[in-house]
Amino acid sequence: MSACTTTTDAAAAPQVPPENWQGSESASPVTLSERAADHIAKYIAKRGKGIGIRLGVRTSGCSGMAYKLEFADAPNAEDIEFISHGVKVLVDPKSLPYLAGTELDYAREGLNEGFKFNNPNVKDACGCGESFNT
Repeated sequence: MSACTTTTDAAAAPQVPPENWQGSESASPVTLSERAADHIAKYIAKRGKGIGIRLGVRTSGCSGMAYKLEFADAPNAEDIEFISHGVKVLVDPKSLPYLAGTELDYAREGLNEGFKFNNPNVKDACGCGESFNT
């Protein structure tokens, strides 16, 4: 997969956060574009196991934070679950404030393809697109 980049997508419609999230009432959940959901569903089917995708953030890079993305075989007890285009998206509670309102897209640009985070919380990103800060 290629390096992820960040952009702002003002057209993303706000949605109600799940009941078990103790965050802001006005926060939006993490969503997938149709392309990302289709790619994830096909990969899980080809893999033969998995319940969805787990997203998070970690301290890293020159701008402070980096995205974590992995396929999930089972939910963790603290995971907050969203369903987007029929695919389960799991986010840990500590990462959710940084990811609220984010749309994960899957893009093909020339010979490169990979996931792209459209995160409205990003204030600055490093030149390589690997890290960000809010």
